[in-house]
Amino acid sequence: MSEKILILDFGSQYTQLIARAVREANVYCEIIPFNKPFSYEGLKGIILSGSPFSVNDEQAPVVDIKTFNSNLPVLGVCYGAQLTAKEFGGRVDKSNKREYGRAILDHKEDPLFAGVTAHSQVWMSHSDSIAVVPEGFEVLANTNSIPVAAFRKTDTTSNALYGLQFHPEVYHSIEGKKILHNFLVNICRCKQDWTPSSFVHETVEQLKKQIGDGHVIMALSGGVDSTVAATLISKAIGDRLHGIFVDNGVLRKDEFEQVLETYKQLNLNVRGIDAKQMFYGELAGKTDPEAKRKVIGKLFIDVFQQEAAKFKEAQFLGQGTIYPDVIESVSVHGPSVTIKSHHNVGGLPEKMHLQLVEPLRFLFKDEVRKVGLELGIPADMINRHPFPGPGLAIRILGEITEEKVKLLQAADDIYIKALKEHNLYSTVWQAGTILLPVKSVGVMGDERTYEFTVALRAVTSIDGMTADWAHLPYDFLAHVSNEIINSVRGINRVVYDISSKPPATIEWE
Repeated sequence: MSEKILILDFGSQYTQLIARAVREANVYCEIIPFNKPFSYEGLKGIILSGSPFSVNDEQAPVVDIKTFNSNLPVLGVCYGAQLTAKEFGGRVDKSNKREYGRAILDHKEDPLFAGVTAHSQVWMSHSDSIAVVPEGFEVLANTNSIPVAAFRKTDTTSNALYGLQFHPEVYHSIEGKKILHNFLVNICRCKQDWTPSSFVHETVEQLKKQIGDGHVIMALSGGVDSTVAATLISKAIGDRLHGIFVDNGVLRKDEFEQVLETYKQLNLNVRGIDAKQMFYGELAGKTDPEAKRKVIGKLFIDVFQQEAAKFKEAQFLGQGTIYPDVIESVSVHGPSVTIKSHHNVGGLPEKMHLQLVEPLRFLFKDEVRKVGLELGIPADMINRHPFPGPGLAIRILGEITEEKVKLLQAADDIYIKALKEHNLYSTVWQAGTILLPVKSVGVMGDERTYEFTVALRAVTSIDGMTADWAHLPYDFLAHVSNEIINSVRGINRVVYDISSKPPATIEWE
């Protein structure tokens, strides 16, 4: 990647949003903790993020903005702007009241505000304010309550240095992305040539160099991340990628066969392992959700290791790790406590003496999908809803049996197909069916039944951190309920979950 923007993270909850906005402008960027050393090679500019700290705290994080700016244009956002003002001799004071929420921006003409309307809405979130800008700086914008909402260094013969008291990266700053775009293009002179096509080309070349004549083994889940990662690796080394796809007995209906068929169409060298009965045996008698997760995780590693041992020539382990996992593990708050088990196969790299190959480690989820489409992976697979690592095991409350799995697979298949047929699938972030450990009385014809209940779940969300229950049409829910009850012997009642996250979670276990 010939050019990039560096975002220094001071711990703001919005830092990833800055990165996403930069990437959307087809400019490559990376987030690093504020205190991590870096090279200026290929850099076009630096953005300083917000922070939960006050610049006047004794423990406040500090960086050498003067040195940065002697090399490159710099943009400070919120805390980054306050730190810039303070480091150059300005004054930052406690605000009379915490300023949080919408504000109307009045700005002067400047390349940073090119095309931005006169009274643009922005989003404030801070408890300090810049009281006095440093000597050699000018105020560019203000709001009703903030005299210094944006400022810049007046010396136009050197690299530009800007500060914004508001957050341009958040949704409520209506023209915030335009402001960031102006910084990237008008100030940093970025070419905007980072596209899915360029990513594929550069990544395949990098993989060829990294792997050389080596072989890669990789666990595939049928999900977006592992499929896109495997396809990229396969483009680089062909059949020297050895994929392993394990049927753990708690996949969706017919998923094992369908996914293997898709892999075949993509010319991926993947071996399918039918381990259903092994998983059912180990899950017998387990009712606690964590116990079920642990059984599935441990057994998956055992099966994978057993299969991987057959490839003596393999020196590399492929993984579908994506950028949020990487950022989380090098956060300014310290290393992440949890490792996402669906991306990272336990301690296998060390145990098996393998080197990691992670072609997606700098992509966000939506970028992974775009790359997948660029690679020709079917849209059905790319646009699939998230699916839990332990599969249907955590959608069957209580003990897992093969009979219960088949019941849930049949009901869930009807639900998901109906969402697609009624053009509702893409309007929800995640949908699934839960088999409850509850039987109730029903009547079919003249006969009394005593059968299971299923709950339908559908949520809308951006990233899964928060979610609202999807307001699906009543007639659609009635249709699905009738189909399930009439088609799946063993289920006689269907309910719909109208809980949001928080306080509920998306999955029931």
